[in-house]
Amino acid sequence: MENGTKQIWGFRGNEELKIASEITVRGFLNLLMFHVNKDDDRPTVPLGHGDPSAFPSFRTTGIAEDAIVDALRTANYNCYAPTVGVLPARRSIADYLSRDLPYKLSPDDVYLTIGCTQAIEVILTVLARPGANILLPRPGFSYYEARAACSRLEVRHFDLLPEKGWEVNLEAVEALADQNTVAMVIINPGNPCGNVYSHQHLEKIAETARKLGILVIADEVYNHLTFGSNPFVPMGTFGSIAPVITLGSISKRWIVPGWRCGWLVTNDPNGILRKTGIVDSIKGCLDVSSDPATFIQGAIPQILENTKEDFFSKIIYIIREAANLCYERIKEIPCITCPYKPEGSMFTMVKLNLCLLEDIGDDMEFCLKLAKEESVIVLPGMAMGMKNWLRITIAIELSTLGDGLARIKAFCQRHAKNNKI
Repeated sequence: MENGTKQIWGFRGNEELKIASEITVRGFLNLLMFHVNKDDDRPTVPLGHGDPSAFPSFRTTGIAEDAIVDALRTANYNCYAPTVGVLPARRSIADYLSRDLPYKLSPDDVYLTIGCTQAIEVILTVLARPGANILLPRPGFSYYEARAACSRLEVRHFDLLPEKGWEVNLEAVEALADQNTVAMVIINPGNPCGNVYSHQHLEKIAETARKLGILVIADEVYNHLTFGSNPFVPMGTFGSIAPVITLGSISKRWIVPGWRCGWLVTNDPNGILRKTGIVDSIKGCLDVSSDPATFIQGAIPQILENTKEDFFSKIIYIIREAANLCYERIKEIPCITCPYKPEGSMFTMVKLNLCLLEDIGDDMEFCLKLAKEESVIVLPGMAMGMKNWLRITIAIELSTLGDGLARIKAFCQRHAKNNKI
């Protein structure tokens, strides 16, 4: 610069976004992948993600693929979509979800989003106001914390109880809530715990929400991916007790997370969400947001209405077998315990016993060294709010899962104190 003066620029990056991104699952996985030994000739085993679409056994149904092609070829979906989504898709989603409800949803209850993640963004943005707080499960899905931080929405955590099948600690919920609490989040089937809530427990959650005067955000992106004693019961079943916002998508059940089509649905027979302005705020938020690709929306009716049950049964069979394999193999690793055999979603949570390991201080160090030494990616519990736990993916080819668990066992034996494992 002339006269040796230093140029001063009036812009800089938003540090809050950097901090928020570091606590997401994607942020943790990127860090772990960076530490994989590039000289290891073995394939990396991805036991930390929730996207099995790359594996042949998890390819989506041809009906879904044909629906995309058909939608494109009509040339009816080359346009911008309405703010709330195209009507045939909203009607189809309303019908699909109503199958499991004691009342019928209207297309006007359904809002199309770019995957379930945008649905999370929308509802947290709508609920954010000065001083407001939201109750989140621990362990849980860290994207809620990240988006709450971006919206300046205070987060308070209630514990899930592993000794009770990861049920919500409802006493803790009541103790945490105050006059500024706006909502509580439940994830069912559970990510990261692999649990499935009973009808009775969900009803108690609704009654607690009513007592506190808050709504329930029900993340049901893994709906119907169940393979244990509890069938999937939608939280919307109890919408007459307390208003429920249901979040979902085609990403998990149809194994197409890259198609980025989800929904936000109001389960509110009493019209409370409309009276309190939540419905108008949802529309307002979507007015200043992007939309799912219109041709994907156009394919939704065919996807939801025509997919055969044998496709779903095959996926559930594979995940059930993987859950059984994982649960049994974990028993062979003394420094890791699984308190609850997974019955739903694509994951299980296991606890580390660091007292049995040398030179490993916490779950993050365990996962970093595991990535470097064994080329196995496992998500540290701190990414889900539970230090010294691990989340293991079970939506994976059985042979790949077996290989990954064998490498974890060898890693633990190598790092065992006095070689006692």
